[in-house]
Amino acid sequence: MRIAVIGAGVSGLVAAHQLRHDHEVSVFEAAAYAGGHTNTVRVDGADTTLHVDTGFIVFNNRNYPNFERLLTQLGVASQPSDMSFGVGDEHGDFEYASTSPNGLFAKRSHLASPSFHRMVLDVRRFQREARVLLDSDEDPSLAQWLQDRRFSQAFVDRLIVPQAAAVWSAAPDQMWTFPARFLVQFFDNHGMLDLKERPEWRTVQGGSKRYVEALTAPFGHGLRLSTPVDAVERDDDGVTVTPRGAAPERFDHVIFATHADQALAILGADANPVERELLGALPFTPNEAVLHTDERLLPRRRRAWASWNYHLLSTPTGKPTVTYHMNRLQSLSGEQQWCVTLNRTDAIDPAKIVRTIQYAHPVFTAEGAKAQARVGEISGGRGRTHFCGAYWGWGFHEDGVVSGLRVARDLGVRRS
Repeated sequence: MRIAVIGAGVSGLVAAHQLRHDHEVSVFEAAAYAGGHTNTVRVDGADTTLHVDTGFIVFNNRNYPNFERLLTQLGVASQPSDMSFGVGDEHGDFEYASTSPNGLFAKRSHLASPSFHRMVLDVRRFQREARVLLDSDEDPSLAQWLQDRRFSQAFVDRLIVPQAAAVWSAAPDQMWTFPARFLVQFFDNHGMLDLKERPEWRTVQGGSKRYVEALTAPFGHGLRLSTPVDAVERDDDGVTVTPRGAAPERFDHVIFATHADQALAILGADANPVERELLGALPFTPNEAVLHTDERLLPRRRRAWASWNYHLLSTPTGKPTVTYHMNRLQSLSGEQQWCVTLNRTDAIDPAKIVRTIQYAHPVFTAEGAKAQARVGEISGGRGRTHFCGAYWGWGFHEDGVVSGLRVARDLGVRRS
């Protein structure tokens, strides 16, 4: 069969890699590179060349079994990573990091702060209360659950909301309508409700693009970069795909490996009511990522530096504001500090900006969780159409791999 895959992120590439043995696969990608959020920037220095990740960075040995299996099959190596988390304000008046007691009390006056101690103690209480929620039938919003359990304001504003906003690259205000069960289930899966035996985090050696290069090598001839698709029309006999500025092409099946809103836009009037309902319940929000070397975006106190550094702003932007310290995450050597900062471009010295990249991340809601459970109603059904993407799961790389494998199985692939 001839199969069109629209979108060369992890889901689309995994599906194409699986299908390539038995079918003629064409992958259409609007960007000039394959990988989507797997976006590694090469930086050439006087004495060394670095490959710095800007989107997908880390995975772990517990929650990414399919991605780890993929790396093994491709012969792509990985290395240990550091996954510490910290929070700080603009002026250094409030800073802490989960790296150690020294990092936790990076600001020494916190040793004598009752509110800071209660914030820390609420971590353990959150872990206990989360397990109670998981054992119940309740499904409250995060805001309602935190309020009902009377967690301290410092814990809410300076720990759990920043952490959740950083994990999902979501606006802090979105956390109030975020499903509490969705959040604590994720935390439980990732060992964040335990004090011991947490997963071991890793990063792809040489940058995450290494696995994309290996994954696409067998079907590179069918990979069409800088080729956005303007329209898809379906009929009983097949699918018509119209790339921008090119003639329409016929396929037997089409796989949408784009974001949900992008899939709806491409389908246009050809989308049926159920597709509009389910895909419309899975929105995305834009985030601007900047690769730079301005270490002023790291906490003022070096002992407060963490892998993920969340910014508390006096004037909130309505966006998640976080700086990833890539030296820690990718074990980058040298005195130069490499950072990726979300949504604080104006605060970065323009002379130290290496690359500015626009990403979009899924927004998770109670309605979206219900839509996820109904993916089978639109994927593999009318018009030989299939939908995959990390947004059908938790929004992370493993979810993207699983989604791509699901579509491949729907099309008859039995290998893993």
